[in-house]
Amino acid sequence: MTKPRVVIVGAGFAGYHAAKTLSRIARDRAEIVVLNSTDYFLYLPLLPEVAAGVVEPRRIAVPLTGTLKGVRVVIGEADHVDLQNRWVGFTQPEGEKNRLAYDRLVLAVGSVNKLLPIPGVTEYAHGFRGLPEAVYLHDHIVRQVELAEQAEDPAEQQARSTFVVVGAGYTGTEVAAHGQLFTDALHAQRPRLTVRPRWMLLDVAPRVLPELDKRMSDTSHKVLNRRGVDVRMGTSVAEATCDGVKLTDGEYVPTCTLVWCVGVRPDPFVNELGLRTDRGRLVTDEFLNVPGYPEVFACGDAAAVPDLTNPGQVCGMTAQHAQRQGKLAAHNIAASYGFGRRKPYKHHDLGWVVDLGGRDAAANPLHVNLAGLPAKVVTRAYHLMAMPGNRTRVGADWVLDAALTRSAVQLGLVPANAVPLESTSPELAARGR
Repeated sequence: MTKPRVVIVGAGFAGYHAAKTLSRIARDRAEIVVLNSTDYFLYLPLLPEVAAGVVEPRRIAVPLTGTLKGVRVVIGEADHVDLQNRWVGFTQPEGEKNRLAYDRLVLAVGSVNKLLPIPGVTEYAHGFRGLPEAVYLHDHIVRQVELAEQAEDPAEQQARSTFVVVGAGYTGTEVAAHGQLFTDALHAQRPRLTVRPRWMLLDVAPRVLPELDKRMSDTSHKVLNRRGVDVRMGTSVAEATCDGVKLTDGEYVPTCTLVWCVGVRPDPFVNELGLRTDRGRLVTDEFLNVPGYPEVFACGDAAAVPDLTNPGQVCGMTAQHAQRQGKLAAHNIAASYGFGRRKPYKHHDLGWVVDLGGRDAAANPLHVNLAGLPAKVVTRAYHLMAMPGNRTRVGADWVLDAALTRSAVQLGLVPANAVPLESTSPELAARGR
């Protein structure tokens, strides 16, 4: 008897944990196939530490093969779904077209950089959603500090030493916090650089981390202020140019660095499916099923899953929701074959952690607010527990960073034109540009 085939599109937090959970439940009773554009699961929360040189890039790239036992991994980008005939079309890395038939389908395609109609942003800003973008930013920061040291013109030195981050949410706050420490370390190694590197954090919101508890916001703001980060709330970019940014308050800031962290949007692939969407996200019921297609499930950032803890709303686009939805999708798929009973998705957040670099962090595990070293311990413990692999390597990098002077060189592996902001695949460096 032929085994039923479950195809999971995407290996982010939702897709990876759906595959891992289903492989444990199925016990070889089903063929599980993961279709993903890379051969690894990316642990996104540690991207700022990659950009700052704390953690090596490969540490947060957990291999799919080996960690997903009994799961077939197919590398390619999904470009079509035939819902009537039940197959997924995809393009392989070298351009060959192929397709996968399915009995059950899990759509966990995730999200990409959120864009706003601001002149010059798509041309001069870079996002922060993929490993290539983090590697590029690390090299770019080192390059700008080196060029600032060599510059004879004080104005050029100041512009190259100014780094602007737009978006004071989870990612932007961590990028600015780690970035200031990183450039301070670079500055200390370069006596000819007379200007201290300056980081700016902009957001139209009234406070940093507006989506989190105010006490976490206040802790993070104090740390940023203490380090000298120029935090501007109620302010954003009105226009970006090749040599600076014009702010919404009218000020012009000369800079060679614009990091775009304003949020995410569902993968545009969702709009091509012909299914009902809610602000670009696939509409599902509380069991993660796509209405009208009982064999199709959706979870993670690309799915508008009803939030049963907040009637009338859908779940936020967070790793916590994605991971738990992926696990539930696996259980509900098993239930569709008669193994167990399907369950609705219902989750109360367990708190948040924000790593601010050095010994600083903000955390509220189980809604108990912590700051400083206790928060740092909780934050790092949480990341080690949440990572599905490479824990020892990540821990070793943290120890080495605390004990040794951080080595900072630019390898030039990812050029600027390989990580455009307007990319539907931020996890991949663009080719042929």
